[in-house]
Amino acid sequence: MKALLQRLDGQRPLQADRLGWRCFQLGVFVLPSSALFAGLLLLVALIQGSRRRSPWWHDRVNGVLALIAGLMVLGAAAASLRVSALPAYPPSLAWLGLFNWLPFFWAFWGFQPYLADSPGRRRAALALVAGTVPVLVTGLGQLWLGWHGPWQMLGGAVIWHLKQGGNPRGRLSGLFDYANITAAWLSLTWPLLLAALLACWRRWRDRAAGSSWRLWVVLALAAVQVGALYLTDSRNAWGAMLLAVPLVAGPASWLWLLPLLLLTLLPVALATLPGIPALLQDPARALVPQSIWGRLNDLNHHSQRKWASLRITQWSVAAGLIAERPWLGWGAAAFSVIYPLRTGRWHGHPHNIAFDLAISHGLPAAVLLVGLVLWLLIRGARQGMVQGPVFDRAWWAAVLVLAMLHASDIPIYDSRINIAGWILLAGLRCWFPSPGPRAGV
Repeated sequence: MKALLQRLDGQRPLQADRLGWRCFQLGVFVLPSSALFAGLLLLVALIQGSRRRSPWWHDRVNGVLALIAGLMVLGAAAASLRVSALPAYPPSLAWLGLFNWLPFFWAFWGFQPYLADSPGRRRAALALVAGTVPVLVTGLGQLWLGWHGPWQMLGGAVIWHLKQGGNPRGRLSGLFDYANITAAWLSLTWPLLLAALLACWRRWRDRAAGSSWRLWVVLALAAVQVGALYLTDSRNAWGAMLLAVPLVAGPASWLWLLPLLLLTLLPVALATLPGIPALLQDPARALVPQSIWGRLNDLNHHSQRKWASLRITQWSVAAGLIAERPWLGWGAAAFSVIYPLRTGRWHGHPHNIAFDLAISHGLPAAVLLVGLVLWLLIRGARQGMVQGPVFDRAWWAAVLVLAMLHASDIPIYDSRINIAGWILLAGLRCWFPSPGPRAGV
């Protein structure tokens, strides 16, 4: 293992002291409940994880991030100098927006000692799963028991803005401000929960001591999370939930699992897709709840859609903005200022991370950052992470799920999703193929 870790950090093995480990695990656990306390704990872990290591530039990936950071700073400076070209845009936004990225480039490097091997990633995964329980409890209480906030603790240091009836109303949001953000959190932790379920099932199958009650607890938690994902009414989350199942189960199960999933999805497709003969569609719609097929084909909200609110409209305007300033962009959050000027409707971002990065920081920065994430995913897949131990398969699937969510939304602008995303990316960077035999579960 020592030689394996030296490959990542020059000639010095990655090490994490006890204080750093405790702060990291506790920070990951409290992350969905309090970004403030999680941030303080993870800052201590980050400082500890950055000590007694080879210089950060020994990893070429960090060099790419340094180049991206330089481009972002240049873009912020250019936005400040061009303030007269867009008087409605406050130049301070260009600099404040850097905090969504630059500190996390450090975190990507500093968190790696805690995620440098499979046991470390497993512990972090279980902390994320356990930390999701308050999200589930408050979300279900919000919809079924009428819970609402704001709830404050420790003199207002922790505030849970629990909207009555969900936000938007009728959609589970729990501890997060909006249902789509909750859906993103539940989606990224879902593969990790599946890995815990498979690991518990294997222990139960091997008749390990105490395995029975653990299996029932994790099985109940998985059932609740499936229900919560459904209640977010997020199509992205529904797709992510299904995508994760074969990825976490592993290629050995695909021969029977993929046909089973396709057979299960057939009635949903018949009920949802246009042009299906009534002879087939009517029975399918009688079988599949209207809340599912009506949401999937947008029938439930079609009459409420305005042209300026459609993704295709946002992406069209975004492409035009990128063409106008391709190299350094317009500055962070410029889309939220320009879009209402051109369409008459406000949107905070273009619902695609690549478009948003290119508008805010320029096309080169966007290509480099998106390309880096894709490279980490492809590298992990090619080197066998998707055939590795179950928690490593789940880790790779969680990164893929979060990346795909950012193709049509940008939940990373919630600080808790942002932190979790960079933890996942740090663990993905640390993965190396084991020289020994691969474990199925």
